[in-house]
Amino acid sequence: MSSRLLQNFKGGRAIVVTRRGGWESALETTLAKLGVSTEYPEIVDGRARIDVAGLQADRDILFVDGDLEGAVALEVNPASRLPPVPVIGLVGVEAPSRLKALVNLGATSFLRKPVHGGAVYTSLFMGINQFLLRAEMYERLQGLEERRRGRRAVIRAVVLLMQQDGLDEEGAYSQLRRDSMRARQNMELHCEEFLSKRAKPPDTSGRTTGITLQGGKKQAI
Repeated sequence: MSSRLLQNFKGGRAIVVTRRGGWESALETTLAKLGVSTEYPEIVDGRARIDVAGLQADRDILFVDGDLEGAVALEVNPASRLPPVPVIGLVGVEAPSRLKALVNLGATSFLRKPVHGGAVYTSLFMGINQFLLRAEMYERLQGLEERRRGRRAVIRAVVLLMQQDGLDEEGAYSQLRRDSMRARQNMELHCEEFLSKRAKPPDTSGRTTGITLQGGKKQAI
């Protein structure tokens, strides 16, 4: 399944963290042609004053000058490794430590200094779309993980119902399915709530019991 790539950046806002030196005029001019406004946050004591809480992933793009060590501090999602908005690294000195710092900020594209107008669109296209694709992939993985946990709850609920009500596997599953439809819940959520209401306290003796499902498989509980 392929995602639709964003090609029009009109209405975007570029937040450029750099020290003004004249070279940034090509970047600003090209962004304006693409419908992207440009802002330069004030840098005080080596740190850019950015309203991180006010950043919007569907509008803002953060350009960070890699030559300014520690100028930006962003909370990167520890699981997805994504920053709150797309980050494009501005590269002057190609020192590994500076490139690593940009990568750690979540940069998904780079733009060499001094900036040439013809390179801006490509960098913007790659940076934003890589950010969106990674975010989508992370959401899909989260969905799969939730479904995996949910299926475990279904299995445990079926086994518990068989044990407590004396039903066979098919009968227990059918009853849970009917109850979930009656409650207008998906099967996984209903089984989680079912377990929270009917499950016995865990056995602290360290022993496990089992029940045999159809097909000869044994489920530990």
